[in-house]
Amino acid sequence: MKDLNQLLALLGSEKDFLLHHVCKTISKDQIHLPGKSHIDTHFLQSNRNAQAIRSLAQLYQHGRLGDTGYISILPVDQGIEHTAGSSFATNPIYFDPENIVKLAIEAGCNAVASTMGGLAMLSRKYAHKIPFVVKINHNELLTYPNKYDQIMFGSVRDAWNMGAVAVGATVYFGSAESDRQVIEVAKAFEEAHNLGMATILWCYSRNDAFLKDGVDYNTAADITGQANYLGVSIQADIIKQKLPNSNGGFTAIKFAKTNTDMYTKLASDHPIDLCRYQVMNCYSGRISMINSGGESKGETDLAEAIKTAVINKRAGGAGMIMGRKAFQRPFNEGIELIHAVQEIYLASEITIA
Repeated sequence: MKDLNQLLALLGSEKDFLLHHVCKTISKDQIHLPGKSHIDTHFLQSNRNAQAIRSLAQLYQHGRLGDTGYISILPVDQGIEHTAGSSFATNPIYFDPENIVKLAIEAGCNAVASTMGGLAMLSRKYAHKIPFVVKINHNELLTYPNKYDQIMFGSVRDAWNMGAVAVGATVYFGSAESDRQVIEVAKAFEEAHNLGMATILWCYSRNDAFLKDGVDYNTAADITGQANYLGVSIQADIIKQKLPNSNGGFTAIKFAKTNTDMYTKLASDHPIDLCRYQVMNCYSGRISMINSGGESKGETDLAEAIKTAVINKRAGGAGMIMGRKAFQRPFNEGIELIHAVQEIYLASEITIA
């Protein structure tokens, strides 16, 4: 395991740019920061019932980041989302879902998130050892030509029966099917809360029209920020979002409604400011936002993961959900990579910008 200085050295020429930045857009006193008392501060006053709050506590209190307010989740749903062959070809042990669960346990994650079928096969053996997050909808990739739509693969009741503490779901905001997805997921989250489970939303924007002049505005701060706001509006307890790449998606694509202050007073081109705008749209941080670790690119994975963690933490985010970078490498290397990211959240030296 590299020490903190070695990990921060991976930031290279961006080290000072990221570690010494002070947000002059949304100041840190305007957001609710992650902390040990997050559940007591934000959920006890909500409509979540006692069982749902207990489930949230199980998730926040587990693993190496337990009781810090930060979250490290291993998500492996790519066997459906990206085809099992392409996802697991580099490391075939993960065709067996038990190795997914073992990786999450050995890495000290707060939870493991995976498919209904995969976690169901192992629920009696592991549901009491690590919090289960059951992903109940997926993009089925076998239709030709490929379509991009999230459809239900399982029920909330089945997830509850296997002992899961939370359900996860994706909405492709901006897509032609988003209205149906919002309705389905909102109903599923209501049932999950009634049964005493937490809810996590993979809160993505997806529309081919959002690609313009070589820029993918699906991950622009204003578009993803609004997706976050819609996600917390259907009562997601945790938002999973991609790191923003630009400032001004609405204005570039010329749709929705904007205010010039969005792009000047509330955000800038600095990646930490862009990420903070995402956090602000999660009810000013009352709902935790975790960023995606993204695809695996090989040798640069560790440096990219550390950069994302630093941006997320300094922006006021609550952690990372990292899958492909971890499971598309040898088991022990996957553990080391997850531990390295967790070190960023455990380091008191890395403060809120």
